[in-house]
Amino acid sequence: MKNRENLLFAVRHLALSQDAEALKLLFRQTRPADLAEALDALTAAEVVSLLMLLDPQARADLFAYFSPTRQDILLRALPREAVVRLFEAMPSDDRADVFNRLGEEVKRSLLPAMAKVEREDILKLAAYPEGSVGSVTSSDYVYVGPEMTVAEALTHIRTTAPDGESVYVIYVLDGNARLVGTVSLRDLVVAQEGTRIREIMQGDPVFARAQWPRAQAAELIRRYDLLALPVVNGGERMIGIVTVDDAMDIEKQEDATQLARFGGTSALGGPDLDVISSPFRKMFGVRVFWLAILTFFGVLTSTFVAGQEEILSEVIVLAAFIAPIVDMGGNTGSQSATLVIRAMALGELRLRWSDVWFIIKRELPVAGALGLSIAVLEMVLAWFSKGIGWDVLMVVGLSMLACTALGGVIGALLPFAARRIGTDPATLSSPLITSVMDLLGVFIYFGFAYLFLGHLLAN
Repeated sequence: MKNRENLLFAVRHLALSQDAEALKLLFRQTRPADLAEALDALTAAEVVSLLMLLDPQARADLFAYFSPTRQDILLRALPREAVVRLFEAMPSDDRADVFNRLGEEVKRSLLPAMAKVEREDILKLAAYPEGSVGSVTSSDYVYVGPEMTVAEALTHIRTTAPDGESVYVIYVLDGNARLVGTVSLRDLVVAQEGTRIREIMQGDPVFARAQWPRAQAAELIRRYDLLALPVVNGGERMIGIVTVDDAMDIEKQEDATQLARFGGTSALGGPDLDVISSPFRKMFGVRVFWLAILTFFGVLTSTFVAGQEEILSEVIVLAAFIAPIVDMGGNTGSQSATLVIRAMALGELRLRWSDVWFIIKRELPVAGALGLSIAVLEMVLAWFSKGIGWDVLMVVGLSMLACTALGGVIGALLPFAARRIGTDPATLSSPLITSVMDLLGVFIYFGFAYLFLGHLLAN
């Protein structure tokens, strides 16, 4: 279809007409992702009625592009036999993801109805913990033996490739299903028919282990420009592959997780909040946990400020600058932490002293320059807006300089500290960094106040 409006009109018309041939034609002419987006405008009952007009493979191809929430709704509305056929036709990794979201009773009713091969495959992949490489592994791959000739390998590939997600790289497995090498489809096509696979394969392939965090698989695919990454289990046997499109999905989810954690809306040791599907109890519990921590820091800060009543009563204008000075430290710290966390996520920084020292040397002059610029700006604005004396200006300027520079350095180093204690750097959320810098900021501010204005208290 030429545009989204036409596609929406077409699916609404099909929901009324139930024209199977027109739907199949639309499916062939439209990308599944675009068609799934258009179908989101229909009710679940209308989508189910259209899905039932498609053959099982087309139904599975389209179903994979619905959001998890939409998939769960549709599964409850589809007939049981259609759900069984859907699971058998779906890619193995998508099938395992959907299966893991089902209730135990539904799982028990579905498994006996599936073919033995699909049933064993789904149980194997569904057994890996959420967030591991194994949980996103597809068992649909093509392999050959090292002693096969090129002619035998091509015949084998023609037989098995229709079920594989990627045929551009062929995996070479020994008799015990252990990965010994890879061979590209191009090398197979140009090689002599009598050549043995072991003579043209590439040894020592890059691989991931099923129990590793899934982010490591995405990082390996990105680092080595792979179309697919082989995955082995604890027994060194190959269980499947993670494809480049899976890696893109992983990185998208990881970015969302980083954002949730940096914003202070992630459960410790549990799944992140979802504004659409998370229940009230979880939404409240996770957010109140972080807010309680921030409240603790806030009480410490306010208690300290309240103890400075004597100097504030003598120089009341000091109270006007508390907020902008302490806020600047948190803002600068959040900026620095974000840059370091991003570099860690891209693999550019690791937990080693050389990288820590590099960041210190990199951030110190930047933080110092930022602090000096903001301090001068604050002093100029304070002079013109409030007409304060030179001693108060020095307190304000030096405090702004120190808070901004210190915030930048602390924000840059905190992610390394998190890695050192085994915590995700993103859990050092932006609100938490801000609260820490609020507390340090008031110490710095009133320290300079007593240094330059302490003589007023003796009078």
